[in-house]
Amino acid sequence: MQHKIHTLRNGVRIIFVPVKDMTTATMITVVGTGSRFEDEHENGIAHFLEHLFFKGTEQRPGPEFISRELDALGASYNAYTGKERTGYWAKVASPKIMDAVDVVQDLFLNSIIKPKDITKEAEAIVQEISMYNDRPSRLVYDLFEEVLYGKDHPLGRAILGSPENVRSFRKKDFEKYKRERYTGANTVVCVAGNFPQGKVLARLRKVYSVLKAGEKNTFAPYEDMQTEPQLRIQHKETDQSHLMMGVKACHATHEDRYALSVLAQILGGGMSSRLFTEIREKRGLAYSVGAMMDFLHDTGALIIYAGIEHDNVTKAMSLALKEMKSLAKKGPSAEELMRAKSGFEGRTAFGYETSDDIAEHLAEQLVMRDQIILPKETLKRVEKVTAEDIKRVAQKYFIDQGLNCAIIGPHKKNIKKIKEVLSF
Repeated sequence: MQHKIHTLRNGVRIIFVPVKDMTTATMITVVGTGSRFEDEHENGIAHFLEHLFFKGTEQRPGPEFISRELDALGASYNAYTGKERTGYWAKVASPKIMDAVDVVQDLFLNSIIKPKDITKEAEAIVQEISMYNDRPSRLVYDLFEEVLYGKDHPLGRAILGSPENVRSFRKKDFEKYKRERYTGANTVVCVAGNFPQGKVLARLRKVYSVLKAGEKNTFAPYEDMQTEPQLRIQHKETDQSHLMMGVKACHATHEDRYALSVLAQILGGGMSSRLFTEIREKRGLAYSVGAMMDFLHDTGALIIYAGIEHDNVTKAMSLALKEMKSLAKKGPSAEELMRAKSGFEGRTAFGYETSDDIAEHLAEQLVMRDQIILPKETLKRVEKVTAEDIKRVAQKYFIDQGLNCAIIGPHKKNIKKIKEVLSF
């Protein structure tokens, strides 16, 4: 995959990934900010600001102007806010890429924040918060991160914030946040697919040069002070219990990330994984069960998730911990390791199959790591992972004091029994 990075004087980095045989092209603008860059009173403002960017510009004086134009292009488009990044994107048929570029850059650079839009959108976001609170399979993730990182650290707070915060924000708050965070040094633009490079570059150079250079965003570092297993149970009368359990791991540029990614695949990355086999296939304790990695700037986590019948929660937890202990003691079998590596190659190929996948992956890499590691290099490093590497990282990160667990369900009477299970 060929790519080229153009850096403007104000620090904006533009990545081009031409793939001439594609019938689509995608433009994404990613800024290196998110809920991690908020203090307690600001929590939720990055996500709220993302919503306000779609409310209109001078050229497109209302949300309907933006949506109608993109719909008329047949575009797939959206935006997202995470802990450490926020993105705005549109994917179109290749001949329409210049029109998509024009819309995305306009809403990113020229959005007008109006008090009446703030008032209306605040209530919409409060409903969004309520929607997620009604979905325990989604809510348990926020609960787990609060346990993992602590509610006093930005990483432990929900991206959407609280209804009280959302209703408290005013125009001056958004303008201040935008002025400080949406700078050239924090902005990456990526265009991928089939597109006229010279024409697109000329347009992007012209419009994105207006951003103030600024400096790279700084954030409160995370210092792990955990000394014992941590548990949080939120009582809710649900049809099944929703469980997340895991340990802190390495950051996004640490060499252990390759071995940990393979370990997560072996543990819970598919229907042949250990967790799926032991918890679902052999015992029928869960419909959904698996494991995943989450890598951030200076920390990360290996996370196990499952939806379980209430009476089987401790049994499923014990089985998951048993498999984690086994990997730390014995490592994986040769067949497991081969299958995990092969599967990693297939999923990597899928992840770079479309122009929007390519644009998002490369832009986020540059924002997160200040470098781009292409699929070929990633697969080389994964291929070098050995059974001993898996065993080493399992022993390193699977430790009693690092274990964290969050459960949503009716378990007021089971807390003591659940606590007894939380040990390697």
